[in-house]
Amino acid sequence: MKRAVAIADRIAHKALLLLAALNVLFFISFLVMIMLTMGKAHAEASACKGSDMLAALQKSDPALVEKIAAEAAETPNGKGLLWKIEKGDEKPSFLFGTMHMTDPRVTTLTPAAQKAFDASGTVVIETTEVLDQSKMVAAIMKEPDLTMFTDSTTLTSLLSPEDAALVDKALDARGIPPASVSKMKPWMLSAMVALPACEFSRKAAGAPVLDIKLAQDAKTSGKELEGLETVADQLRAMASLPMDFHMKGLVDTLKLGDRMDDVIETMIVLYERGDTGMFWPLFRAVLPNEANGDDGYAAFDEAMIKARNRTMAEHAEPILARGSAFIAVGAMHLPGSDGLIALLRNDGYKVTVID
Repeated sequence: MKRAVAIADRIAHKALLLLAALNVLFFISFLVMIMLTMGKAHAEASACKGSDMLAALQKSDPALVEKIAAEAAETPNGKGLLWKIEKGDEKPSFLFGTMHMTDPRVTTLTPAAQKAFDASGTVVIETTEVLDQSKMVAAIMKEPDLTMFTDSTTLTSLLSPEDAALVDKALDARGIPPASVSKMKPWMLSAMVALPACEFSRKAAGAPVLDIKLAQDAKTSGKELEGLETVADQLRAMASLPMDFHMKGLVDTLKLGDRMDDVIETMIVLYERGDTGMFWPLFRAVLPNEANGDDGYAAFDEAMIKARNRTMAEHAEPILARGSAFIAVGAMHLPGSDGLIALLRNDGYKVTVID
């Protein structure tokens, strides 16, 4: 069996869900930069070394790939990153799926997306608070229990000695003294240790994720900039998931080690192709069935995707009414019967794939 398939067969369900959070929580990038300022954290250049699992799977088990592709094809609105939004006499707007990464393959817009961005009068991202460090810190400190243990609990107290040593080793490798983050909630650390070394070093060097790059370009071009939700909204969504879910996800993520690079590389490849509907069919097909796995997915999907989709659609309405908007949100928010595209159509908009 090919290496990528063997890797996939050993990926834990909750580790993958928490990896997905990297791409549905825009403000994770800010939190990573906070961690990078701690201790001896630094930013050596590092080459990306992940492998495309789908390509390997195509060689080793083409029948499974066909099955995955068939399931993905049944996902409503599962193909395309750029969508045109029209309604009545309103000026057309665009919905664009992003990936919250710094990889140049992600941050370089296609010609069609660039044209839509350039023609827009308003650029909309998930939350604009991430662009202002003081606002971000204020939002986090306003409800500290969402990101920190505010009682006597520490991360180590919830881990076995073996798992605690695993966490310490991973943090040391990233230049972060374990004691400095001992009161942080586990999902914050999961976001940190799941990053490939190359992504970590780019972030540490100041490279912006796609969403921030779009926001910066919008400000430079004199466009209006707006957000669809607040940092508090995103914090509450992540914090709403059970602590056991987060702890298991952190440990599973660490146990994957460099193998997580392959998962992220595969996600980037699918993103480049605009195959947003294939994310979950692919990874769920190769994941082992574990107890409560489906429950974990359902809770994650409702809190991190569906509920936020409803909020985004509602907050997008007045912006769309003004027309000429370029709305950029995580690509995972686009597909599905509960995705943003479906919700906008339910509200009377004509939404057509462009690219």
